[in-house]
Amino acid sequence: MKKTPVPAPYIAEFERLAFGMFVHFGLYSQLGVGEWTYHLHGRKMEDYASLKDTFCVGSMQEIVQTAKAAGCRYITLTTRHHEGFSLYDTKGLSDFDVMHSPTGRDLVREFVDECRKADIVPFFYHTTLDWWNKDFENDFDRYLDYLYESVELLCTNYGKVGGFWFDGNWSKSDADWKEDRLYKMIHRLQPEAMIINNTGLHQRGALGAEEIDAVTYERGMPQPLDQSGRSKYVAGEMCETLCDHWGVANDINFKSVKQLIEELCECRKVGANFLLNIGPAADGSVPLMQRATMECIGKWMHVFGKAIYQGVPFVCYPNRREFLLKDAIDKRTAYLFVFSPTQAVGDTNVTLSVDQDGKMVLADIPSAVESICWMDDGAAVDFTQQGDTLTLAPKGFDYGTSLCVRVAQVKFGA
Repeated sequence: MKKTPVPAPYIAEFERLAFGMFVHFGLYSQLGVGEWTYHLHGRKMEDYASLKDTFCVGSMQEIVQTAKAAGCRYITLTTRHHEGFSLYDTKGLSDFDVMHSPTGRDLVREFVDECRKADIVPFFYHTTLDWWNKDFENDFDRYLDYLYESVELLCTNYGKVGGFWFDGNWSKSDADWKEDRLYKMIHRLQPEAMIINNTGLHQRGALGAEEIDAVTYERGMPQPLDQSGRSKYVAGEMCETLCDHWGVANDINFKSVKQLIEELCECRKVGANFLLNIGPAADGSVPLMQRATMECIGKWMHVFGKAIYQGVPFVCYPNRREFLLKDAIDKRTAYLFVFSPTQAVGDTNVTLSVDQDGKMVLADIPSAVESICWMDDGAAVDFTQQGDTLTLAPKGFDYGTSLCVRVAQVKFGA
C-alpha cells in the first residue's frame, strides 16, 4: 500500500492561508489594454520600453487594503512580468527597473511593508519569460544567470516572504531551465518559502520539478490531488481573474460576486487555495469595480470565513454541489456548504439538491451529529440521522439578506 505524505509545516500554513489576491501591475498598466499588449499588439520594444519614463506610482497601500477588505490572507505581486520591467531595485543588474523611472522608489519594498502592517503574507510573482532581455533568445545560459541573480535579490532584501510564483517556462518547453539551481538557492535563503511554477492553461495540476510545493490550475477548477506514493505532499492553487484580463484593460466583462464566491468554495472543497487577481491602474490605485467586487466578497468572508480558513476536505458527493469541510483545529466541527440561487422574495427554499418535500439527504456522514446551525444568524437547522445518513430541511436566507452560498456549522458528539 502506498504511503501518503504529510505536508511540511510551511505547505500546511500555505493551505491555511486559503484565499489570496493576485496583482498584475507593470508598465502595461499605463496603456490599459491588458498585460500581454506588447506581444499581442505588435509593439516595438524600443517604443514600449519608453513607458518606463512615464511610470509614476503613488502608494501601494490601496492595493494591500483591497486584499484586506476581501478577507485575503496573502498577496502575490508581479515583481517582474513578461515585459521584463522590475518593480524592485535590481541593484545594477539592469536599468529597466522602477528605480530608473519617475517613481524612483522600490515598490516591492513598499508592498512588503504594507503587507506586514496589514498582517498579510507577501508572495512574489516573477516571470521566467522575458521580452525585454535580448539574452532570453540570444544567450539563454547568460539569461538564466540574470534570472537567478534577480530572484536572489528578492530572497535577500525583503525579509521572510511566503513564496515565489514563477511563470513562463512553458515558453521554452524543451529548454534546460536549470530549475534545480534556482530552487535550491531559494530554499537555502528562504527555507519556508513556497515554490510555485505555473504549468500553463494546458497543463493544469501538472507537477514539475521535485522542489515544487504547489501545482496550479490557471482559471480552471481544481481536482482532488492524489498524494499517495509521492515523495512529498504538494498543495494546489487556482488563480482567477475578475474579468477577461489580468492587467487593467478596457474590460467590463466582470464575473459576478456569486460566481467568484462559489469558485472559492469549490477550491476549498478539494483543499486548494483561491488566488483572485486585480489589475491596478497606472498610478497603483484600484479601479472602482474591482475594489467593490473584492469588498463584496469580503462581506461574505466576514460571515463565513472561518469555514474557508480552517476547513479541510471531508465529505463531498460526485453529483451534487453540497459538501462538508472538517475544522482542522476542532475535530468535532464541520461546515456544510449549501449553494443557493439568488432569491427574489421571502425565504423560498434555496438549495439545489433537495427533493420535492424540501428535504436534503446527505450520505456518508461518519459520526453522530449533535447540532447544526447557520453561521450567519445562529439559527438551528432541524435534522434527523439514521446511521451515516443525515436528513435536514435547509432554509434560505431571510428576506433582506442574500449571501449566495450559505454555510452551516455541524457539531458532532464526543
